[in-house]
Amino acid sequence: MVVDFRGIPVMQAMGKPVVLDCTHSLQQPNQASGVTGGKPALIETIAKAGVAVGVDGLFMETHPNPKVAKSDAENMLPLHLLEELLERLLAIRYAILT
Repeated sequence: MVVDFRGIPVMQAMGKPVVLDCTHSLQQPNQASGVTGGKPALIETIAKAGVAVGVDGLFMETHPNPKVAKSDAENMLPLHLLEELLERLLAIRYAILT
């Protein structure tokens, strides 16, 4: 799966708000185990890039304990990491708007 950030301003030019799905963008389907894998360590990278490009919103699945989540456990952000990530993302957003 590839996130093409060029599409964000294209969709916005059509007058539509764009929400970037940071967690599902990192899914790895068709794993040998039969369970969809993921790369949660890259959630911050995808989110930062989206904010830097000017995305209108972010979608991120989070859970207090992703390993016991009923779905998408392999590509979730642990809840305790969310606040600091949002603070870093807001700093990027502020920097590009000023």
